[in-house]
Amino acid sequence: MLFRVCSDNRLFPEAVRVFDYVEEKGFVIEERSCFVLLLALKRCGEIELCLRFFRRMVESNGIEIRVQSLTLVIDGLCKRGEVEKAKELMDEMVTKSIVKPTVFTYNTLLNAYVGRKDRSGVGEILRLMEKEPVVFSVATYSILIQWYSSSGDIGEVEKIFEEMRERKIEIDVYVYSSMISWSCRLGNMKRAFALFDEMAQRNVAPNAHTYGALIGGVCKAGQMEAAEILLEEMQSKGIDLNMIIFNTMIDGYCKRGMMDEALRLQTIMERKGFNAYVFTFNILANGLCKLHRVDEALKIFDEMRSKGITGNVATYTSLISGLSKEGRADEAFKLYDEMIKMGLIPDDRVFSALVGSLHKPLTHAGLKQNEYEDLK
Repeated sequence: MLFRVCSDNRLFPEAVRVFDYVEEKGFVIEERSCFVLLLALKRCGEIELCLRFFRRMVESNGIEIRVQSLTLVIDGLCKRGEVEKAKELMDEMVTKSIVKPTVFTYNTLLNAYVGRKDRSGVGEILRLMEKEPVVFSVATYSILIQWYSSSGDIGEVEKIFEEMRERKIEIDVYVYSSMISWSCRLGNMKRAFALFDEMAQRNVAPNAHTYGALIGGVCKAGQMEAAEILLEEMQSKGIDLNMIIFNTMIDGYCKRGMMDEALRLQTIMERKGFNAYVFTFNILANGLCKLHRVDEALKIFDEMRSKGITGNVATYTSLISGLSKEGRADEAFKLYDEMIKMGLIPDDRVFSALVGSLHKPLTHAGLKQNEYEDLK
């Protein structure tokens, strides 16, 4: 009880002193109580202390180590980026026959290797799981779908999904959302909506990520009416909109030239407490410039700066291009100078736009074509 009180109150040195005292007296603090300290250390980010205390537990003669303690320490190491150390710890425990990893232990390492895009590490964990053998859980399949999706291997993604169906594994919203997102990225909206309907048939409730993927897919296809229906359906189910969905819709409207709708949605977004950031302003400025509504884009730019948001290369490129197309060279060069002072590096599009902006004013000023070419 004293050991647990110290652990719960983050009195870690005191907890270790209690452990030492008990050990000296020939008693043993039960493993479940030791797990309480491990958990508290991990939550406080004291991963090195967590690992050291776990080793004290292993060295103690009377403590039977449970796999939950091992998995907790491995998870802490992985989250700190020490994946190799975590893998070595698991191998050591297996070699010494101290504790046998479960699917949760393997999933922790697998997820860490996937996050690092470590192909050899992923392959090694899968080989170990096959050798044991370890039965895959829903989490394992979710991690693998994420892995093969990021690698662009649609064949493996579909294979894993079908294997889940064959094994009658209850597919959760995260797996469905990943599959729908993957289908949308490929432009296969028929498949995406078929999976969405299947979710309803299996009573799997969609979440914001599910709707976000579908909305992104239909916006990419230019089907803004369908996006609006999905948005309304999402809200009717009490699912909160997020910044990604707002930006996706705004981008979709801009690409269709529906700038008034995009600006209206920006207003709604801000009323809901979402502060637009540079990406949102860039979408709007670019869309306005393409429709030759440059003054409105400049107004958006001023609004952005008044809110303390600094423009990036994309911001200045859109505005310089818009001004250049209207022959407003002085204003375009003024923005270019501002861009350079900020330390932003212009790309080829900026220089092409600036040269283009000079053509009309210079030829009107009486420059001969060869003089203009020399200037270029």
